[in-house]
Amino acid sequence: MTDDDVEIIEKTTEFDGYVRLDRYRLRHRLFEGGWTGTVTREVLERGHAVVVLPYDADLDAIVCIEQFRIGALTAKQSGLFGDGFSPWLVEVVAGIIEDGEDPEDVARREALEESGCQVHELIPVGHYIATPGVCSESVFIYCGRVDASGAGGVHGIRHEHEDIRVFVVPVAEAFEWLEARAVTNAMTLIALQWLKINHEDLRAKWRSRAAP
Repeated sequence: MTDDDVEIIEKTTEFDGYVRLDRYRLRHRLFEGGWTGTVTREVLERGHAVVVLPYDADLDAIVCIEQFRIGALTAKQSGLFGDGFSPWLVEVVAGIIEDGEDPEDVARREALEESGCQVHELIPVGHYIATPGVCSESVFIYCGRVDASGAGGVHGIRHEHEDIRVFVVPVAEAFEWLEARAVTNAMTLIALQWLKINHEDLRAKWRSRAAP
């Protein structure tokens, strides 16, 4: 089926702040023929995002960040996470695509802003819809070749209330996180799983190559 099999009856904006909440009344075709009745759904609109896994092949290490996430704080209140779960999440670099921006340009910008690392080469990893049941956001994932020898400290844009701790992690340790199921956000999990699959080939390709 395609979007031609959906009829939008009405769309209204219920809230427009840090994010936007739109309400749809619609119907769509059924697999067995005919149409649904009128369905009401709310959709969270927050734009589209880019994720970068900064990888230094010479050090065989990645650059990670840690920052507070309100969604993680509220998720913890469900009681489904252990006592050691923290709303300060370990992640890789990410940022929102502004109107007219190219995802690769955003990847390079966000890597510099959030981690202090200049990206010298990018490999596309994937593009997925984060939470298609309630949100329109999609995520582009890249792996970026960086020099992580000087990475560290606290980064971010102050007027956007960003407080981002940057640190370097050996790849072997990051893979141990996967085995221990210690990664709790999808973008980082997907990026690390991709790196684990492609690690040897990528390291051979990028090791000892001088930055342009």
